[in-house]
Amino acid sequence: MSGSLSRRVLLAGVPAVGLAVALPGAASAAESAYAAFRVVRRRPGEPGRPEVVLPAGYEILPGEKYSVASRAEYYTFVQGPHTAAGIEVTVRWPDERVEAVVHQDTRLELRRVPGDRHSVSFTLPMTQPSPDANQPTLQVWSHPDVSPGMNWRIEHNDPDRAAGPWTTVPWPAGPVRSVIHQLVAAHTILRDSGMVDVAAAKGHRFVLMGIETNNTLHADNPPHWHISYNSGADFSAPTHNPHFWLDPSGRNFYNGMDVTGLGRLKYYVGDPAPLYDFVGEANGGRGDLVVTFTLRQDGGIDIVSPQGRTYAIAAGRGGDLVEEVTALRDGEPWLRVSTDDRVRQGVLVVRVEGLRDRADSSVRVYRYDRLTGVGLP
Repeated sequence: MSGSLSRRVLLAGVPAVGLAVALPGAASAAESAYAAFRVVRRRPGEPGRPEVVLPAGYEILPGEKYSVASRAEYYTFVQGPHTAAGIEVTVRWPDERVEAVVHQDTRLELRRVPGDRHSVSFTLPMTQPSPDANQPTLQVWSHPDVSPGMNWRIEHNDPDRAAGPWTTVPWPAGPVRSVIHQLVAAHTILRDSGMVDVAAAKGHRFVLMGIETNNTLHADNPPHWHISYNSGADFSAPTHNPHFWLDPSGRNFYNGMDVTGLGRLKYYVGDPAPLYDFVGEANGGRGDLVVTFTLRQDGGIDIVSPQGRTYAIAAGRGGDLVEEVTALRDGEPWLRVSTDDRVRQGVLVVRVEGLRDRADSSVRVYRYDRLTGVGLP
């Protein structure tokens, strides 16, 4: 600890904004590891920046997107020599109570600094090969289903954590709420149709992802979500990656689908958007048909399997997709899906009402760490 305190003296007079100081012996980019951490305030308030003190040889990664303040938090990135054992970092934030410090999906153990009630220290692992590898630190994610053929992620968005472009536009309350209903419905449809099993048999996977509002490395604006298909185990494989843009009522109005080797293909309401598996030479080398998405007039999405099984995510009883969505099967109402994500308590309630068979009805309560997303299901 004495080393950290003496270094603070050396840095006297430097603005306390996440001290991006060039130090003797700082590692070159070629030998650097990277680590991000989020400092969580006990109570949200005006965005602010604490003082961050690092050992010699380590520095704050320069650039505005790497040092970010929100009402609830402050996060920053460190670069320097790789060490799995970690480095000691001290955060000093006068008049603010630090509730937690998060790295990746872990709350780091905090140590109070003797004689300084404004400071905490912690051990930060320096192991990640790039800044992007630290994205799990920034956003609160849960993974309800990671299994053969499926990778499903739910983003838990809090307006007090808004960062980047989300601080310059009205909070997207409708899309943030709607997207979780739609993710639940999409997951249920892909499972019921058997398309997940077919993908798993090929060593492929569907990927379901929502909106991020706290991640300046991936500025998800305007709000959109994904039902992607990886023709392999991850995004390094050939991929069809739809971007479903949402209006304030949670309606999908545009699909910008990125396809490996073809760039972005643009689809609007009524335009069928086929996804292929990149296996074989059919369909111009894109392989066999996996699924077809078509945006609906009501803002939902028609989902048709290669065998002709038809499903849809459709508007709810209110005519939009904010309060609920309706899942259709074979053109008939099948399920009513609504969700309530209580992000400040770490509780997600999922309600499914069977519209054909009461046996399809369920209410599930998922609990997760509100700062990391860990714990769901």
